Amino acid sequence: MAFVVDTNVPMVASRLAPQADEACVDACVQRLFVIMGSGGLLVDEDGLIVNEYIKRVGLAGKPGAGKAFVKWAHDHQYTESMCTRVSITRLDGDGWRLFEEFPTDDRLERFDRDDQKFVAVARASQNDHTVLNATDSDWWRFKEVLYENGVMVEFLCPELFVGATRSGR
Repeated sequence: MAFVVDTNVPMVASRLAPQADEACVDACVQRLFVIMGSGGLLVDEDGLIVNEYIKRVGLAGKPGAGKAFVKWAHDHQYTESMCTRVSITRLDGDGWRLFEEFPTDDRLERFDRDDQKFVAVARASQNDHTVLNATDSDWWRFKEVLYENGVMVEFLCPELFVGATRSGR
């Protein structure tokens, strides 16, 4: 099985998310090591996801599991046995949807535009439609609508969302 990994997962693994406790950090580190060991990362062909990893987590500085994952993703994004590159199509215009593969469901109009690429990649992939999330509450608020539109979200730190509502935590 392959996964789309939201940037917040390597951020947590690099201890860049203060809301994440040790159990959350450990869950992210373990999942990233599994992906790096066996492959199974879904990314877009245009490099939007890998570039976001580099921008938000970085490649240099204090080493850690999150940076190791970002370096691995960067170095292996063209290795078919490790990463699957998925084509997604940017939409022209000023509508709320940025990618053709993002659902047309109006209930997702307020979903974070920066995260639409992860949903588009999950939906465009041939077999796997799961996005890994650690700390981003937007995924929690929209999990049912995403599921109805063919995208599964696996919450590595579900304890952060207990009691979360549509209006936030």
